[in-house]
Amino acid sequence: MTDKVFRIHIQAPLARVWRELTKTDEAQGAVYNAWLVTTVLGEGAPLQMRTGTGKNVIVDGRVLVHQPMTHFAHTHRFTQYDDPVCEVHYLLAEKDDGVEVTLRIKQCPEGTRTAKDMQGGGDFILKNLKALAEGKGLSMGVRLMYALMGSMEFVLPKRCRSEHWPLQKKEP
Repeated sequence: MTDKVFRIHIQAPLARVWRELTKTDEAQGAVYNAWLVTTVLGEGAPLQMRTGTGKNVIVDGRVLVHQPMTHFAHTHRFTQYDDPVCEVHYLLAEKDDGVEVTLRIKQCPEGTRTAKDMQGGGDFILKNLKALAEGKGLSMGVRLMYALMGSMEFVLPKRCRSEHWPLQKKEP
């Protein structure tokens, strides 16, 4: 298992970048237009990334770190694969002219479909995070891709359906 690290500089206020990464009241345009769903955005809370309809869970995990404006981390398991869990860490550092964002994927299981998807996804997420936080919006190609993904939700494996992935509260 290895770590994968992606980094980008965003010319936007720190609060705007943080919101794009942690918002639960609308789709996350930077993260494949998935909806971040949780019982509460705090350490130990269950976390999922769901499709726009809510009928399918793409990622299931738990919040590991919630330090506003500096560090957000969660466990990550693609529901369509039987791969081991990894960790996703977003680290934000305010700079004079914006924010440096580091996306670190820890314990990524080498040679798995998860590792392949995460390798391509890191740059994609940060590129779109930058566009959104800087107020440029998503490119036409990304918007078309999201529309196609939304219309093709029915092809996801049955194992991804939300009823198979109840949002579990933290055990006492």
